[in-house]
This record gives sequence, C-alpha cells and structure tokens, in this order.
Amino acid sequence: MRPRAEVKNLKTCYHGGSNLAELRDLGLTLEDVLDFSVSSNPFPPPPGVKKALNTAVINRYPDPEATELKERLSERIGVAPHNILAGNGSTELIRLIALAYFKQGDPVIIIEPTFGEYELACQIAGARVVKQWAKAEDDFVPRLDETISLIKKHHPRGIFICNPSSPAGNYLSRQEVEAILDNAENSLLIMDEAFIAFVEEGWSSVDLIRGGNLIIIRSMTKDYSLAGLRLGYAIAHTGIIDNLHRVCPPWNVNAMAQKAGIVALDASEYLEQCKQKMARAKQFLIDELSQINFTVVPSKANFFMVKVGDAKQFRSGLLKQGIVVRDCTSFGLPEYIRVASRTMSECRKFIASVKTLKREGKLG
Repeated sequence: MRPRAEVKNLKTCYHGGSNLAELRDLGLTLEDVLDFSVSSNPFPPPPGVKKALNTAVINRYPDPEATELKERLSERIGVAPHNILAGNGSTELIRLIALAYFKQGDPVIIIEPTFGEYELACQIAGARVVKQWAKAEDDFVPRLDETISLIKKHHPRGIFICNPSSPAGNYLSRQEVEAILDNAENSLLIMDEAFIAFVEEGWSSVDLIRGGNLIIIRSMTKDYSLAGLRLGYAIAHTGIIDNLHRVCPPWNVNAMAQKAGIVALDASEYLEQCKQKMARAKQFLIDELSQINFTVVPSKANFFMVKVGDAKQFRSGLLKQGIVVRDCTSFGLPEYIRVASRTMSECRKFIASVKTLKREGKLG
C-alpha cells in the first residue's frame, strides 16, 4: 500500500540529544555524556515530582481534559482553562495545528533558521512552505519589513515564529509581534515560546490571544526538566482551542505527565532559581569561548550559537570526549554549533575539553 504523496516524500526531522547507537560505537553510555545539545533545564525536576509520580494512577485512563493541570496553568498565566490545551509535548501541538488549519496548497510562512518540526507538520498537511531566512550579518534577527512584505505577497494561512528563536536565541519585542499581527489579520500566527521561561527581560504575550488569530505554544518539558514525560500546552482564543480539541487524540497527556506538571507548577521559586544559575553559566561559556577566539552569536535565550567552521567535525571531536553539542547543519548552518547552558561544573569541563582539543588541532 502506498501512503499519501505528502507522506512518501517526508524527510525525518533531526533533533538534538544523545543517540544511543552512536554512543555505543564510541564505547560510551548515556551516563558518560554531558549533553549541551538540548536546550532544556539542566537541573533536576522540582522537589516532589519524583515522589508524586509514585502516586499517579496508571490502571485507569488519564483525565482526557487534563482538568487539574489546566486549572493550575490558568492560575499561573492568567487565562481561563478553556483557553488552554495540554499536549504531549509542544511537537504534538504543532502537528495538531497543521492538521486543524492547513490544507493542500495553503501558503505558510516559516522564519528560518528554526525548529524543523514546523516545516514537517506543514508537509504532512500538504501546505506550501514559504521561508524567510534571517541573515548572519543581522545575527539571525529576522528583518521585520521582509516578514510583512511576505505576508502581503502570499496572504499566508499560517505563520510560524519561534520566540525566542532556536537555534539563534534572538527575541522579538512585543511591538514587532504586534506589527506582524496587524498585517496578518487573515492568518494564524503560531508563536512557539518553548524557551520563554529562561529568556532575558521577557514580556507577556498572553493578552494578544484576544485578537483571535494567535496561538502561543509553551513547553513544560523544557521548563521543569520533564523531557522523558513530554508535556506542553497551547494558549489561544476559545474557538481555536475548540478546533484543536476536535483533532486531538483522546488521553493525549498521560497520567504521570499530568501529575508531574501539577506538582511542578506548585514549585513557585524553582524556575527563577534555575534561570539565575543558567544565566551565570551561559555568561561563563560565552566569555571563555570568546577569549579563545570563537565568534558567539548574541542570544537572549538559555543557549547560543558559535561559529566554528566545520560544525560536524567540531561535534565529532567533542563527542569522543563525552560531550555533545548541536551541529547546526540541520538548521542550514554547517559552520555553527549550538551550545546550551548547563551546570557550572559541567560548563567548566566543556571549556577544558574545547581548549585541549583546539590546542591539539582536533576541532577543525
């Protein structure tokens, strides 16, 4: 049986993280590796999460509405529960949006370089992707006039913006996002705020959902170090949430993820404490890499890009030392790697390895 043409021609989307088969070839285990390629919270989950997992009821179906989780989120972010949809990570939500709103041939604007799942979701739906490429000379900050020009030219069904962006870490202001919304009255703006919890000088976009054409996506996976459980949520006008519900699989958020999310949201000081530690570690990495003559791209997020020449070779050299960085070739940037902030002790090990390998001429 042949699949739909859209499916037959799909290419898998590369993600960061450690590849067990690759590590085994090098004689390494997951426990041997320091992973700077994934931009999640590097600290353990909030106190009480692991204990709470033991109380999760797994012999019954989970609450299909994730009611208690949405109530806690509602209190935290200041919107009604009916403006929230919980998801099995932000990636599920991205695909639900494409399933609910895009059809064959619909133009969808994606600001690149960015998360590859946006394009993949569009391809599954058969939508036509229109790309705006941010430039290295602008530190990969997209030019707003170009964005607006593309909107006026293509009248897109959807627009994907990662804010702060990945892999570059640039961050659009409220005024810039409002300008896009003002010029996209007939388009659905999907703003992925997966890294918003750790951005410097962030602003709240939640009130902008009143316009009826904005979906905000956030990741509790990244915020609360819950990658193995998968948990995210979308914030939007009630009508949009209702439409996403129609295509959402039943019981899409499992009982353990719901329980962990509820407990994590009760840890009021956790995110701010982690943010401060990550900011200090990030600055340490930037200072050290700059001193050994690497070009670091300015970033407002908890990660940043570094121009290294040959990203594949750079990653390979570090991997042999048990350190993983993100080769940005998959983002269309083969000269860059992405480095995420981790604990200070881990960052010191990273810098020591880079200095040693650079001195030995093994990083390209």
